[in-house]
Amino acid sequence: MEPEPPIRAVVISSANSEWRAVRAAYAHLPAQSSPLGEWFVDEVAVHGQPEPVVFFHGGWGKIAAAASAQYVIGRWRPELLVNLATCGGFAGCIERGTLVLAERTLVYDIVEQMSDPIAAIAHYTTEIDLSWLREPYPQPVQRALLVSGDRDLVPADIPWLRERYGAVAGDWESGAIAWVAARQGVRCLILRGVTDLVGADGGEAYADPAIFHDNAALVIADLLAHLPAWLSCAL
Repeated sequence: MEPEPPIRAVVISSANSEWRAVRAAYAHLPAQSSPLGEWFVDEVAVHGQPEPVVFFHGGWGKIAAAASAQYVIGRWRPELLVNLATCGGFAGCIERGTLVLAERTLVYDIVEQMSDPIAAIAHYTTEIDLSWLREPYPQPVQRALLVSGDRDLVPADIPWLRERYGAVAGDWESGAIAWVAARQGVRCLILRGVTDLVGADGGEAYADPAIFHDNAALVIADLLAHLPAWLSCAL
């Protein structure tokens, strides 16, 4: 068996809808299986030169996100972990279609009642060093905090997430991915497009999931189209 080529970058997509969009873009490549998700390798032009990149289905939720991030870091030892994915935006704070570049992640659904709840939240909060990411960026982005929880955004949570943390968008996985990458000393690039908005009246995709699925396909297709440029800014 030939040895695997050295891998400098691994791209993780999380939700099933996100991975379907990745597979649609690379339908000509057969996927391999792992204990945590499908994956394949393709060459991406980085600084105009072909670079082997692993594409991995990390899975939805914090458990799958942490496990798959650790798995890909342990297996391929990449310099860079890239999360191309989606998020829900807070109505009135961010627009649908905005691309969020995470500079901080926070896991908000921790309920600590025996000791200091602020310290518990701080333990799983990650400041993402982006000083290595060269500008200008290939796409317009909003650098922001992403809050993660194993739940869809609840309208009643929006006001305190805004007031306490200055959050404008949330997801299920970025907090776990950033936390694992930071502890392994791996650079982390999290790019998530806002597919739908949640406000006082509820979530626009909750009554119509097709809004999320359709917009997720658009977000991922756009991110993949710009992936060579993003990797050229990062590597």
